[in-house]
Amino acid sequence: MGKMEGLGIILGAVFIAVLILTPIVKKIALIVGAVDRPDARKVHNKVMPRLGGVAIYLGFIGALLVFQPLGNFEKGLLVGSTIIVAAGILDDIWGLPPKLKLTAQIAAAAVLVSFGIKVEFVTYPFGGIIPLGIFAVPITILWIIGVTNALNLIDGLDGLAAGTSFIAAVTMAVVAWIEGQYAVAGLALILGAAVLGFLPYNFYPAKIFMGDSGSMFLGFTLGSLAVQGLTKGAAFISVFIPIIILGIPIFDTLFAVIRRYRNHRPIFEADREHFHHILLDKGFSHRQAVLLIYGVNVFLGISVILLNVLSTEQSIVALIVLITAISLGAGKLGFFSRINKKQELPSCEAAGLNNSHGQRITAADKNGGRC
Repeated sequence: MGKMEGLGIILGAVFIAVLILTPIVKKIALIVGAVDRPDARKVHNKVMPRLGGVAIYLGFIGALLVFQPLGNFEKGLLVGSTIIVAAGILDDIWGLPPKLKLTAQIAAAAVLVSFGIKVEFVTYPFGGIIPLGIFAVPITILWIIGVTNALNLIDGLDGLAAGTSFIAAVTMAVVAWIEGQYAVAGLALILGAAVLGFLPYNFYPAKIFMGDSGSMFLGFTLGSLAVQGLTKGAAFISVFIPIIILGIPIFDTLFAVIRRYRNHRPIFEADREHFHHILLDKGFSHRQAVLLIYGVNVFLGISVILLNVLSTEQSIVALIVLITAISLGAGKLGFFSRINKKQELPSCEAAGLNNSHGQRITAADKNGGRC
């Protein structure tokens, strides 16, 4: 049996495993109370089970343990992602304070770095490299934490974070394959297969949410794969490749931080000014908004693949054109104008929201991140 046939069997097995595991996880979520209640910011109107990310995690880690030789990267990914998923499970069930979740993210990223996985240099536009030296570790940790939270923040519509992660994983696999990083390409495809097995239950109308256990796991894993497989190239464009692949979650998060800072609000406080909220406010339906963002992600993925095969001079020109086109499109949708917009979110009590039993939602629910 050839390597490609063997990889195809692994991907099929992961897809089927997650497809089977997700309904089981859904039942467990309902039993343990890992549910997401509707509120003034969220777009769903009924109680939804969470923990879907556990099925994705089990499918991916199962394949990693069974089929993949465990080098330093695989060991760091295994331990780090387990820390992330454990924190996500606790948050999905009981709700964790933002600082505690951030602590878990730092710990997971530090574990990965402890296995020698880090961004060690950046490349000059026209040749030569800049060693990062003592800055390699903090930059790598900041990158992983940033991507982890970026995927978490865009998980606001059915299938959005899952579909975005699937497209990003496939794009990373193609770029890593072109760069000769075959192990990273295989892991990215396995991650994509796991997400694809979850999507039938998560696409609109969703039957289960991935929860923080899923969004943080996907962000951590994609960020780790990017460090290992996409930042090692000598080409100048290498440093931009993972940023473009994860363009929507990264820049949506960046603008969220700027928006909340300018409005003197806590960085981790939720609002209704994300990209998907803007599309809904423009009149797009839930499904249309998700599919449009999928389309942008595919466009960015194809752009990255093309940038990777161009010369340095051509890639710089193409990168400028790409940034200009995206900026014009975002401006047309009113994305930048929302940075300065102040929006007072009603509290659960002020909104008069009730839980599934007809009881008013309490301050504990707010502290648990459900409002």
